[in-house]
Amino acid sequence: MSDTPQTAFRRVMLKISGEALMGDQGFGLHPPTVERIAREVQSVHEMGVEICMVIGGGNIFRGLQGSAQGMERTTADYMGMLATVMNALAMQSSLEGLGIHTRVISAITMNEVAEPYIRRRAVRHLEKKRVCIFAAGTGNPYFTTDTAATLRANEMSCEAIFKGTKVDGVYDKDPMKFADAKRYDTVSYDDVLQKRLGVMDASAIALARDNNLPIIVFSLDEPGGFKGILAGEGTYTRVQG
Repeated sequence: MSDTPQTAFRRVMLKISGEALMGDQGFGLHPPTVERIAREVQSVHEMGVEICMVIGGGNIFRGLQGSAQGMERTTADYMGMLATVMNALAMQSSLEGLGIHTRVISAITMNEVAEPYIRRRAVRHLEKKRVCIFAAGTGNPYFTTDTAATLRANEMSCEAIFKGTKVDGVYDKDPMKFADAKRYDTVSYDDVLQKRLGVMDASAIALARDNNLPIIVFSLDEPGGFKGILAGEGTYTRVQG
């Protein structure tokens, strides 16, 4: 279509937290919020961009919190991975309701509900313009879904990671608490690590840095924000070398 905006990216990774799916609730899934995010993905998909997704599990279970309360860390992390599968299935349902072919690909084998992770098969899905949602993290305890998103983005040859958050970029301090917080337009990987800016955990930032993979931090609460940035508009922070 001639009115489709041009985009600098051919294939991207969208990383969102599990908390993004719970809306105003304190826990679980809020179906209208899941559908709203699915529509954001749909608008980018219609631009011809190939989309990978990783969704956290913090709206259902957080491995770190479980281990802090006395649960064995490995067990708690596996429970967190299973929570991401539930979120991935919810997102798949919403996307397919919008007519977008979607595959949930799990790092933990569960053939009845998701495909196992096979890199070449996942790449083929993307080439066929299917949305691939990578679930169950890396399949290993002690690694976050941020690290999983960066790993899969590299494996899928994504050109950028889009990290959807509650604020429109990376700030020098928490903008929810400090009125004088300053937003960065661009910031280096090393600054993120040294200043502990909280974009992603250190393993994810280091993996992105080592492979020169830019991270674009934007607000998921801004309607049309994901599509706008891909079309060269909007407010965001770019983390790069």
